[in-house]
Formats: sequence, structure tokens, C-alpha cells
Amino acid sequence: MSSGTRKGWKPTAFPADPEATRQLREWATEEGYSLFGIEQDFRGADLSGGDFTKAWFTQAVLAGVRLAGATFYRADLQSADLTGADLTGADLVRANLDGAVLRSARLDDADMTKASLQGVDASGASLRGTRIMGASLFGVNMRGADLTDAVLFQNTFKVTVDDTTVVRGLTGTVFGPITVFSGESCHELAGSQLEAWIAERGGQVQVIPPYRTPQ
Repeated sequence: MSSGTRKGWKPTAFPADPEATRQLREWATEEGYSLFGIEQDFRGADLSGGDFTKAWFTQAVLAGVRLAGATFYRADLQSADLTGADLTGADLVRANLDGAVLRSARLDDADMTKASLQGVDASGASLRGTRIMGASLFGVNMRGADLTDAVLFQNTFKVTVDDTTVVRGLTGTVFGPITVFSGESCHELAGSQLEAWIAERGGQVQVIPPYRTPQ
């Protein structure tokens, strides 16, 4: 079967797994349907620049896969393993990343506007210059993550950080609180305390008080 193209695009490298390759080839040659990659193993692939709008990567294995500049608008990446994946400059607008593993992934300059990240392990991830705007972050492990120059806007930001989490140049607005681990201890920071913690580390973030319905 011809490798084909989809709007002039084709993978730089196909996955090592034959079934995942078959799915990609079929999707690439037929317009009109979203990639169905649920539970598929895409390791070894280079899918940089691909348009995976509304694709299904639920529980897929994408560890170490190159996805730079790829589009995942409204894609389902729930519980996907993206350990060490390269998502530099990727479009993750409104993507569902609940339960995904982003350990040591590279998300520099990615757009995560209105993405959903609940129960995500992003420890050691690089999010330099990433736009995390209007996104939902609940129970996200950001210990050791690099948020240098990332931009936040009215995010639910219930994340876990530690002394190695980098927030230099981090700007924007968030709803707290966050949990800070330091050695064997941990404590919760919200409001002005959270603003001060970030400011001490070179960021400038405004913490928005919880909205209350007028009596």
C-alpha cells in the first residue's frame, strides 16, 4: 500500500508496531475521518507537523514520539503515555489530556488553551513559553517541571511543585492553590502567599480569588 499523504503531509517515520502503522496509513490516504489510535503503540514514529484534529489517542503509547508542531485540536489523549515525547510548538487547544503521562515531555511553545489536564504526571516536563490559558489543571504533578516564560490565564491550577520546579518568567493569572513539596514536608499556598512564592523565583502571577455568587 502506498504511504500516501493527507493534505500533503506524511509521517517522517512510521511506528515500529505494524498495527499502528496500518492505522496511520489508512488515515493518511482517506479524507473525512479522524485517526482512531486508541491503545495503539506509536513508539518509534516521527509525526511532526501532522494534523490530528479530533483524533483518538486514548491510552495510546506515544513515549518518545516526535510530535513537534502537530495539531491535536480537540483530540482525545486521555491516559496516553507521552513520556519523553517532543510536543514542541504543538497545538493542544481543547485537547483532553486527563490522566496522561507527560513525564520529561517537551512542550516548549505549545498552545494548551482550554486543554483539560486532570491527574496528569508532568514531572520533569519542559513547558518553556507554553500557553496554558483557560485550562483545567487538577492534581497535576509538576515537580521538576520547567515553566520558564510560560503564560497562564485564569487557569484552575491545583498542581504539585517542588524546589526544582522552575517558574522564572512565568506570568498571568491563576486560581490556586498549589502544593509545594520541600524535602520531606509539603504545604499549600494560595492568594498572596502563592504570588510571593512565584515572585521570589522570578515569576509574576496574579492569583484570582474564588468566585462567589452574590447573596
